[in-house]
Amino acid sequence: MATNTEHNAFHNDANPATLNGANSDPATQDFEKVTRGMSHEEKSRAQQAARFGYGPLAHVRTANGEATLPAFGGEFQPGLYRPVEGRKFANPAPLGLAAFALTTFVLSLINLGTRGVAVPNIIISLAFGYGGLVQLLAGMWEMAVGNTFGATALSSYGGFWISFAIILTPGGFEIESTIEATAGGKAFLDCLGFYLMGWFIFTTILLFCTLKSTVAFFLLFFTLDLTFLLLGIAYLQPENGAPRTSCLRAGGSFGILAAFLAWYNALAGLADTSNSFFIIPVAHFPWSEKGRAARGINKTEHTA
Repeated sequence: MATNTEHNAFHNDANPATLNGANSDPATQDFEKVTRGMSHEEKSRAQQAARFGYGPLAHVRTANGEATLPAFGGEFQPGLYRPVEGRKFANPAPLGLAAFALTTFVLSLINLGTRGVAVPNIIISLAFGYGGLVQLLAGMWEMAVGNTFGATALSSYGGFWISFAIILTPGGFEIESTIEATAGGKAFLDCLGFYLMGWFIFTTILLFCTLKSTVAFFLLFFTLDLTFLLLGIAYLQPENGAPRTSCLRAGGSFGILAAFLAWYNALAGLADTSNSFFIIPVAHFPWSEKGRAARGINKTEHTA
């Protein structure tokens, strides 16, 4: 919980008059005009919203002045968020991250051709059960705890694994056989390439939202983004009627990295002083909220 000094400083920073330098500033006058007649609580919320440009982070502080925490991959939070105290649900992020990590790890080993394995059918069970259903449920629980980013990411990747399992399932859905029968084998490779490129675009969108979070959180989405890109290229630029081996292997390599980064973030969310002898280090970018605060403290100590 923030101290009174921190609380007041936070609201002073949020005040448009402070941000703009003078009460005569047109933006400040507009703010005062719009908030005239509001209660103190409503005006405080408006000041908080102004600090964050009226975007999603405008709602990180509750009406009772509850403190917020910096970005943390273990909570699947790319920005400021509420503390976990008082929640009715546990933190669902480690579950979703672990489900994603294991399924990605196994498929990436197959893409690398480990021990000569090239047929990915074994991934169907993981993709339906763990990477799909369990990760989708974790995403739904993220909605319950108020994490929009986590809900969007985990639910979407849960849907990815379920849809990928549907594509791979022999017999029942007949997706591959139908495309090959009507348009040829290359058409199926092209379609799967389009599918993977779509996920590359989606992952890039999420990647942009991690630029002010932690290094491990950003690297998770960065390596995953490269995985989708390389796998998409492998299917769109086939060789001898099969996915291009070099791109497939490269995609598998980045997939392994993404899996271990997901496990790393999951462990960061699970381990605390009550169950572990060590806490996973979390490095924030210097331009993040946490990084700026640290630089401000260091500057104060230096001048003192």
